[in-house]
Amino acid sequence: MRILHTMLRVGDLDRSIEFYTDVLGMNLIRRSENEQYKYTLAFVGYGDEKEGAVIELTYNWGVTEYDHGEAFGHIALETDDIYATCDAIKEKGGLVTREPGPVKGGTTIIAFVKDPDGYSIELINKKDTSQGLG
Repeated sequence: MRILHTMLRVGDLDRSIEFYTDVLGMNLIRRSENEQYKYTLAFVGYGDEKEGAVIELTYNWGVTEYDHGEAFGHIALETDDIYATCDAIKEKGGLVTREPGPVKGGTTIIAFVKDPDGYSIELINKKDTSQGLG
């Protein structure tokens, strides 16, 4: 088995696609509409779905916001240079909510970004991803 995708419900699909593609550099892999059940799906990621996990953005027609609850934490992304990545995200209008720095109680350098719907995205330097947080 393998992880295929993570689904996020979004309030403005075009705004979310723009964030994930223009700000985070993902590709729009595919998009489909279901008129009968009134929803649109868009899959974004850094590569082919056959090679790795992607994010499914689900827009339920007419719903503009969701309560995230307390259970969901974040999606983590690997980056070659966390400082340059955060600078680029800010230049493109993205919101960095935690500047790069060591994880509490450890040495792994992390940062956090919010997407347009308020979902948290953790950035981790590539050199630190194999050792886990700490």
